[in-house]
Amino acid sequence: MAPTVATPISESLDITDFVVTKGNGVKGLSEMGPKTLPREYIQPLEERISVNNIMTLESIPIINMSNWDEPKVSKSICDAAEKWGFFQIINHGVPIEVLENVKDATHRFFNLPAEEKRKFSKENSPSNNVRFGTSFRPEAENSLEWKDYLSLFYVSEAGASALWPHVCKDQVMEYMRSFELVIKRLLEALMKRLNVKEIDETKESLLMGSKRINLNYYPICPNPKLTVGVGCHLDVSTLTILLQDDIGGLYV
Repeated sequence: MAPTVATPISESLDITDFVVTKGNGVKGLSEMGPKTLPREYIQPLEERISVNNIMTLESIPIINMSNWDEPKVSKSICDAAEKWGFFQIINHGVPIEVLENVKDATHRFFNLPAEEKRKFSKENSPSNNVRFGTSFRPEAENSLEWKDYLSLFYVSEAGASALWPHVCKDQVMEYMRSFELVIKRLLEALMKRLNVKEIDETKESLLMGSKRINLNYYPICPNPKLTVGVGCHLDVSTLTILLQDDIGGLYV
């Protein structure tokens, strides 16, 4: 008998239908155990991440915020923002359990059955402020990103309580509230470098009034060198706060 040759998943499966339309996401695709990366996820060479361009953790500015009022803390924040555009903060005062709780909640959401997650897709979500999806714009992209996400736009406590997925809404709200003071103090430090002594209360809402929380999931990939979890982009927010897991991927 001739040996049986397994058909690659990318040839036996309608990727867009399975991942996007049916709500399985990249997580569902990854759990099928593909041996090769489906062609839909292979990025052009110029979009892939080169290991030669990855910075080590030791090279990233790390700022100890245990004493907010020390001038050197403010200076370190501004120097890092000017020279790097990003930095890591430690001893920021947000309890570890808050961070662990929101990571656990992230896993709970993405572990829901596809039909439950699909309720929050673009076509089915009860609000534009709640969106489950995969990649960025799968209907328009030539190469898809290897990620799933839940995007939550905060309008009010009542709106979040009514519309956000019940398996994660309380933990996400707690995370958001816990970081409000951290964000305000970061902004104050940056504004002082611009010779603004304090944030005008009438303008505070312009800097801090709009909040979006993204829960991102990056499943195991058969060939991560050929694709990306998130492509090159620019955030439109005043500040983006990223929460890492123990591996180094970004959850929130």
